[in-house]
Amino acid sequence: MTWTPPRIIFGSSALGNLYGVIEDSAKRAIVAEWVERQKPCAVIDSAGKYGAGLALECIGRFLGELKVPPEAVTISNKLGWKRVPLRGDEPTFEPGAWFGLEHDAEQSISYDGILECWRQGNELLGGYRAQLLSVHDPDEFIAAGATPAESAERYRHVLDAYRALGELRDAGEALGVGVGSKDWRVIQRLVDDGVALDWVMFANAFTLLSHPPDVMAFMNTLRAKGIAVINSAVFNAGFLTGGKYFDYRVVDRVGEPKLFAWRDAFMEVCREHGVDPAHACCQFAISPPAVGALALNTSRAERVADNVRHVHETLSGTFWKVLKGRGLLEDEYPYL
Repeated sequence: MTWTPPRIIFGSSALGNLYGVIEDSAKRAIVAEWVERQKPCAVIDSAGKYGAGLALECIGRFLGELKVPPEAVTISNKLGWKRVPLRGDEPTFEPGAWFGLEHDAEQSISYDGILECWRQGNELLGGYRAQLLSVHDPDEFIAAGATPAESAERYRHVLDAYRALGELRDAGEALGVGVGSKDWRVIQRLVDDGVALDWVMFANAFTLLSHPPDVMAFMNTLRAKGIAVINSAVFNAGFLTGGKYFDYRVVDRVGEPKLFAWRDAFMEVCREHGVDPAHACCQFAISPPAVGALALNTSRAERVADNVRHVHETLSGTFWKVLKGRGLLEDEYPYL
């Protein structure tokens, strides 16, 4: 049976110390909120890349400390990065993004490599197991090829990884197989090439700021095929709600004046209508009928309840009309 996601999936990159170190007590409180706010079964999205396995380790440890039964959680592990020893002062993957780590991570995408990542991930989870499996950021892996021939070879490795995941699903080791990608065209390529997916996760591909019509059309295609669509990174890495990162890079007003002008105008409309900018971003991101769920991450336990509310509570049509009237949202956008 095809897996159907709940409206909200809890992202766990903060547990891997993304953009800063978080105390264990705060991480434990976040995990406790996930379980409390989504019953009977909380869905948690993680990856071996998150803190070189630290996020997976924290999930397993704190679920165990909270005595959460395995059937009360469904864990998604995006595979493709494995924990390795830290040989220098800082991790070598994604410099400047992860802090306070005691391990490094290296990419491992192939038939055998993805199975190694799966086994390691379950070890890090302790008494829990990942039931939703995917290849993490295959777009970046393919794009890292130095030549077209090397990129083609890397794509073959991705297909081999999906062969392994399909076998795990057929053996009852996985509830569903999916893909997470920043470049939605790689998702489209996998679907066109016959990879059997139960769900897909778009990252930074469909937000209030940027929502190309071709992405919407592809989402509708996936819906028609019975493939669940999860939307993630709906704040453009935090920028739309006031952060300094845009699409995982630091930006400033001097270098990106139009970007900041859009955000300033958006924030002003939110203030006028008493709307939390995060609420607006979430409601937009889940507005297409093809989108079944949002994956939302937070580094603060008190924000978990807000995230749940932002996914479920709709906003007035007046708010969206004002955004359209001020040129912040296209007049022809069909779902709001």
